[in-house]
Amino acid sequence: MRPVVLVLGPDRSALSGVTTHVNLLLGSRLAGDYELVHFQVGSEGREENALRRWMRLLASPFTLFTAILMRHVAVVHINTSLNPRAYWRDLAYLFVTRLAGARVLYQIHGGELPQQFFEGSRLLTLWLGFTLRLPDLVVVLAQCELEAYRRFVPTQNVVVIPNGIDCRPYDELSVVHSFPDRPLRLLYIGRIAREKGLYEALQGVDARLIVAGDGAEMPRLRRYAHALGLGARVIFAKPVFGRDKVTLLGGSDLFLLPSHAEGLPYALLESMAAGVPVLATPVGAIPDVLADGTHGLLVPTRDAKAIANALATLSADRERLSWMSRACRRRIRAAFSIDRVAAELGEAYAHLAARGAAHVTERK
Repeated sequence: MRPVVLVLGPDRSALSGVTTHVNLLLGSRLAGDYELVHFQVGSEGREENALRRWMRLLASPFTLFTAILMRHVAVVHINTSLNPRAYWRDLAYLFVTRLAGARVLYQIHGGELPQQFFEGSRLLTLWLGFTLRLPDLVVVLAQCELEAYRRFVPTQNVVVIPNGIDCRPYDELSVVHSFPDRPLRLLYIGRIAREKGLYEALQGVDARLIVAGDGAEMPRLRRYAHALGLGARVIFAKPVFGRDKVTLLGGSDLFLLPSHAEGLPYALLESMAAGVPVLATPVGAIPDVLADGTHGLLVPTRDAKAIANALATLSADRERLSWMSRACRRRIRAAFSIDRVAAELGEAYAHLAARGAAHVTERK
């Protein structure tokens, strides 16, 4: 009988990196070794008023507790982030899981580093340290996060397991062949939010840019593009998935990701798997994946002038874009496949499930 693993995450049709992560896990080879069960948390993908939201928030931990007991769950995989909304919401799931006797894999998808999260409040910082010691295993995405968490909770078992993707949909695409006599074809795919650095990107672009995504910031970003006189060069499109995403990447020269903060964005892995070099900022796990000058260029955060200079550099050297494209594809296939993620998480699940079974035996 396969051990049951409850995987917490948003609605599977929601537009988020955690949704992509959950869907990849549920479709990976992990599903052959474990009974993976999705447990929906968060407001993404739901249509609800304030009253229904509060009722759901109150009932959801009890629903989780019941699911753990009824399904004899061995491991609960909590996908969270160190931002206030996700931390406080998922804290209830952490306590409930420990109360129900299941093992906890607590995966943190970016956000603040723990030393900064409650900066200025010693009491809340101590509380954070206490709660981070509750999981059986803490998983982070970046080397800088691994070092920070190990310093913050030195007695906790913290490991780094970077995200991975299915590279097969991108195998048919050729490397970038960009022509000097035409402007660069720039692309951004993802959530439309101020912290993604899109305002700075608009200040720095002098080429065609497609922005494909959705978010509360979209109307303001459109107005800003028109105010800058970029109405004819910036195309705003709806979120893209599947074949549409592959096609859009296949027609691009460079992917823009000038975020202010990140974990390990799937958009980075997907663009590089498609052979599209990336102009990004050195935040989160991005420097673990993208070598500056080899797979694209890194620029400081919130620096429109640096973006403009980097775009001018690449626009003047199209041959460089072509060999960057080849390097991107090699990098993702070698180190960031979903098979590698499934293998590493599978080992973690097996260890936690065995510990849980041994604990039950001891109690008997």
